[in-house]
Amino acid sequence: MKKGHYVAGYSVGILYLDDCWYPVLPGNVANLSTYDFPVRLKVVPNCNQERIHVGDPTLVDDIIRAAKEFEAEGARAICAACGFFGNFQEQVANAVDIPVYLSSVIQLPWIKAGLKADQEVGMLTADIHGITDHLFRSCGITNPDFVKVKGLGDLPEFSAIIESRGSFNNDIVREEVVQAALDLLKKNPNIGAILLECSDLPPYASDIQRATGLPVFDFITMINWAHMATTQKPYQGFI
Repeated sequence: MKKGHYVAGYSVGILYLDDCWYPVLPGNVANLSTYDFPVRLKVVPNCNQERIHVGDPTLVDDIIRAAKEFEAEGARAICAACGFFGNFQEQVANAVDIPVYLSSVIQLPWIKAGLKADQEVGMLTADIHGITDHLFRSCGITNPDFVKVKGLGDLPEFSAIIESRGSFNNDIVREEVVQAALDLLKKNPNIGAILLECSDLPPYASDIQRATGLPVFDFITMINWAHMATTQKPYQGFI
């Protein structure tokens, strides 16, 4: 054990936003009951939705500082709890010596590779204005033409999350999100899989999957993948 590594038994460190106010449901990246394995969370001071959604470049030093703290404390991989952390994916990955997967958006090339050449990926996002070429490039996507995006920020109940209103009706949010996925498919029938950009959307992934019949990827599929890759265990059995 190196000095400063005083906590053990976890693999993934998760960076999260400062000053958000709404229920963090099971399935949410920031709800620890979401996981079948231990994770640790660390707030990035003064990193709020307004700044992260636009990729405020003045955030980068604070995000890198938090990532380096996780590395010193023994994390084996670093993830985050907002898809717009992806604006800093490349910079943070270059700043530490452990794998960094800050946004669910980084899964897009892998998702696309499993589809037919002419199929597209549908993406639901909390803030369509934050889905920029810079975000895609930082997440390793040079040509996002195969991605069909639908924003949820103007939905009456889901907007409680964007506006930090402190509460929301979960049944209504579920209906809004599922209907948004169906609307996206109706407009783009060639979609072969769905990606949920927002860290607040995984609680509805199973509902979206049942309603659309498509594979659904989100932050939790990514974090599970990062955990598995950094905590491989010997197999036991018989021949």
